[in-house]
Amino acid sequence: MKKQFHLLLFAMILSIILAGCGTSKEKTSSNGSNNSSQASNTLEEAKKKGVLVVGSSNDAPFAFIDKDTKEFSGIDAEIITEIAKRLGIPKVEMKEVKFENLLLELNNKNIDMVTDAMYIKPEREKIANFTNIWYTEGEALVVSKNSSIKGIDDLKDKVVGGQKGTAFLEFAQKLQKEGKIKEVTVFGSQAELLLAVNTNKIDACITDSAVAGYSITKDQSLNLKLVSPYKAEAAGNIGAAVRKNDTELLEAVNKELDKLKEEGFILEVLKKYGLNEDNFVSAGK
Repeated sequence: MKKQFHLLLFAMILSIILAGCGTSKEKTSSNGSNNSSQASNTLEEAKKKGVLVVGSSNDAPFAFIDKDTKEFSGIDAEIITEIAKRLGIPKVEMKEVKFENLLLELNNKNIDMVTDAMYIKPEREKIANFTNIWYTEGEALVVSKNSSIKGIDDLKDKVVGGQKGTAFLEFAQKLQKEGKIKEVTVFGSQAELLLAVNTNKIDACITDSAVAGYSITKDQSLNLKLVSPYKAEAAGNIGAAVRKNDTELLEAVNKELDKLKEEGFILEVLKKYGLNEDNFVSAGK
C-alpha cells in the first residue's frame, strides 16, 4: 500500500513537472511567433496601405510641399513618387523633419524612407542602408549681388554661414580650420541661411547649389547670386535611406531606379530643376 502511494505521488509530481515544461515551451514558441509577426516588411505594408511615408526637411528643390499646389514636389519627390507607383504604391506622403533628425526618425519607424538630397557618407551608412546613387550634387558660394567676393580665396576675413546637419556646413568648418574663413555661423534652415546673406548679417554662405539657385530664382526679394565660375569641392552622391533590415524595399527601389535612369526619366527630372548631365549617374551605380 505504501509502495503504491509512493508510485502515485511520484506520477503526480512527474505530471506537474512535464506540464510546467510544456507551458514554458509553449510560451517560448508563442513569443517567438509574436516576435516574428512583429518584424515588419515596410514594402508590403506600404503596398497594403497604398501609402509610402518619406521624410524630408521640406527644402526646395528636392522634396517639398509646393505652396501653391500643395503637392509633394521636387527632384527627389518626383523620383520616389514614380518609383512608388511602379512598385504598386499609389501615394507618397511627406513628413517634415529637421534634416539632422531624418535618420533618427527613420530608425524610430516614424517614416519609411529618407528622400531629401542626402549625401551617402560612411558615418550615415553605419546606421542606415542607402540606395544606389540618384544623382550627384555639390556646393555653391552665395553672396549678395553687389559683393566683391569671387571665390574661396576672398573669405579669409569674412563671416560665412552654413546649415546645421549638412555636408556644406562641414565643408565650411573645414575651411575655417584651414584659415580660409574667418568665422562660420550655423543656421537651422536654408531659408534662414539665405535671409542672413540677404540682410548682410553674414558675408556669404556655402550651401547646396541646386537649392540656392532654385530659391533665388523663385524669390525675387532675394538680392543674391551664386559666385560663378565656381568649382564645387564638396560634391557628393545623393541617395535615399532605408532601415538596415529593409532589404526588400532597398532592392525593389534600386531595380526601379535603374530602369528610370535607362529610360531617361532621371535626367529629365534633373534638367527640370536646373541641373544637367554633370549631375547624372548611370544605372548600376
